[in-house]
Amino acid sequence: MNITMLYSKLHRATVTDANLNYVGSITIDRDLLDAVDMRVGQKIDIVNVNNGERFSTYIISGERGKGDICLNGAAARKVHKGDKIIIIAYASMSTQEADNYKPKIVILEDDNSIADSFEGLE
Repeated sequence: MNITMLYSKLHRATVTDANLNYVGSITIDRDLLDAVDMRVGQKIDIVNVNNGERFSTYIISGERGKGDICLNGAAARKVHKGDKIIIIAYASMSTQEADNYKPKIVILEDDNSIADSFEGLE
């Protein structure tokens, strides 16, 4: 049996732009993707801390070191520039894998630089 578990998350990212006229997705700074081991094209959930919206989309890579967090397409209607969001990735694991897996958590500053990072929830 497999269960869906938290894989990694970017906590309290600041939305830097919302581009309604793009096809879709979220653009995330490549350095941030590397920090939480997320991949281009990966399905993720987004939680908007400011308004309570929860939605899913997929990742595209942004330029390294710019701190970009840009919601594109229809998702742009669910955020405003400056909103705080949580970007969550999940993985399907066997119960044995889940017992030993420690998700990667990265907490961000207001400018989307890394304030703290750690593995595990306990």
